Amino acid sequence: MALIEWESAMATPANMHPLDNVIWQALTTRQAEFAEIFDEARRFPHEVTSLAAFVEPGPRGYASLASLLSPGESVTLSLTAQYQPLPGWELVASGPGLQMVCEDGRTGSDYQMNGGTEVTALGLSDSAEMVELATLTKPGPFGPRTHELGTYLGIRCGEKLVAMAGERLKVPGYTEVSAVCTHPEHTGKGYARILMTEIIRRIRERDETAFLHVRQNNTRAVELYERLGFRKRMIVQFTVLRKT
Repeated sequence: MALIEWESAMATPANMHPLDNVIWQALTTRQAEFAEIFDEARRFPHEVTSLAAFVEPGPRGYASLASLLSPGESVTLSLTAQYQPLPGWELVASGPGLQMVCEDGRTGSDYQMNGGTEVTALGLSDSAEMVELATLTKPGPFGPRTHELGTYLGIRCGEKLVAMAGERLKVPGYTEVSAVCTHPEHTGKGYARILMTEIIRRIRERDETAFLHVRQNNTRAVELYERLGFRKRMIVQFTVLRKT
């Protein structure tokens, strides 16, 4: 299957697919209650996540975003092209990623949960452990309030949280599977697949479609997601910028 770099190149706000400019769409629809707003830019509170977006990556968009930040503060963007240097911004990190969509219903039909593996709901009381695990494994931006964005599930070994996955961005008809991570000492046990299977099942019960983002060079994760029924939809540029 050929990978389409941008399925809706001519899209306008009136006909744009819900997953195009998805951070912006989340902050203007199902997660608008989280939005901090200035003109053409929106962002989540930094305790929730560093994700931010604008209508389009032009001078007005970047100027609007700058008005939402303090000097030295960073945000994470999902762009459709590589960032071009602009005054007032420092590029912290950038790299290609994949947006993938789960549409074929394979997840729940061909996999049985490992015997004895207990999945537990995570929330405010688990926040410090969740941040610690995300800091170690680096699945993407994760803050002390990220758990407020949706359902988060985890697996413990003894009392220690060793794996988790949850829901992040939400737009009409779609929910993102995110923060899929396993402690390095507990990989190879199928924990990521167990947690993703349950998260996706819950998303489907709401008649929604699961999607996710992953670094393009994370071959092992991409292969797992394809086995779970995800297909590659588009390439994005994960970009972390700091206001100077």
